[in-house]
Amino acid sequence: MAQDPDLDASDAPATGAEANTPALSDPRLTRLAETARTYARAARSENTVRAYESDWRRFASWLRRNGFPETPPDPQTVGIYLAAQAEAGVTVSTLERRLSGVCWRYRQLGLPLDAADPHVATVLAGIRRKHARPPVQKEAIFADELLAMLATLEMDLRGLRDRAILAIGFAGGLRRSEIVGLDCGPDQSEDGTGWIEIVPAGATPGNDGGVVLQLCGKTGWREVEIGRGSRPETCPVALLETWMRLGRIAHGPLFRSIARKNGGVAAERLSDKHVARLVQKTALAAGIRGDLTEGERKRAFGGHSLRAGLASSAQIEEAHVQRHLGHASPDMTRRYQRKRDRFRVNLTKAAGL
Repeated sequence: MAQDPDLDASDAPATGAEANTPALSDPRLTRLAETARTYARAARSENTVRAYESDWRRFASWLRRNGFPETPPDPQTVGIYLAAQAEAGVTVSTLERRLSGVCWRYRQLGLPLDAADPHVATVLAGIRRKHARPPVQKEAIFADELLAMLATLEMDLRGLRDRAILAIGFAGGLRRSEIVGLDCGPDQSEDGTGWIEIVPAGATPGNDGGVVLQLCGKTGWREVEIGRGSRPETCPVALLETWMRLGRIAHGPLFRSIARKNGGVAAERLSDKHVARLVQKTALAAGIRGDLTEGERKRAFGGHSLRAGLASSAQIEEAHVQRHLGHASPDMTRRYQRKRDRFRVNLTKAAGL
């Protein structure tokens, strides 16, 4: 996330565990305190923590510019801040996230801010009523469109890697952070959020084999099975195996950057932003949604397009899709099924009109 240009590194807050941990003379307790801080940092994803820290820096900078103290938290001041942000054109969804970041920081300081306080809740309710719009969702990528996107990629090492990313992301219904967070096996890196296990054909009777993903997502750990496809050039498992073999990937991060100078595979993990850029680039190259301008098409596609595409394409029971995507409720799954079931149930005709 881009940092506010008015801020500098000195504005970055300490975490709650760091702010409130007393000085310890016992080395064992000191080590346990550091372990506790590590666990506290792991309670939320790195992306969420970065966003919340950015939200706090923006709020703290606004407080200083307007002569308000940072502590104790004042609901009336927070209400004024929300109004100022709304007048500046900040969307309701972003504003809600920024409020969550402010509340999170105050909790870290041991000074909880009640978001249900009338000074905050009433202002936010008015902003929602005046400015709220339906959520803007990324366009879903369907199977035939995915094939067209794969065809736009070169057959060099970078192209083979990106083919595997698109195919695995689509077939697994994965978030972009889940794609790049994969390792080749368990306990192989500190920043990994899951790993793969390639199951050979014939492991059990009638088993064509595939890849099993163990993922730590927003709702906890889940297992995702990706079966083999009918053609090697489009099969997610075959594309993954090709990338691993030619890229010599056997341990650690599964998807890595490739050096521009010599085309060699680097040791570091890809950023999740690469997935979003890859989807946008290949969707444009494949001519998907050619009725939109180039700028509109860039905004229409992103990492979630793969996840929404699987949810919209898979013509199976909703419960299977929900489990595959790791959603806590069927309502969330239906939000991903772009236009799949529209007008399938027609209450107008059912009512006799």
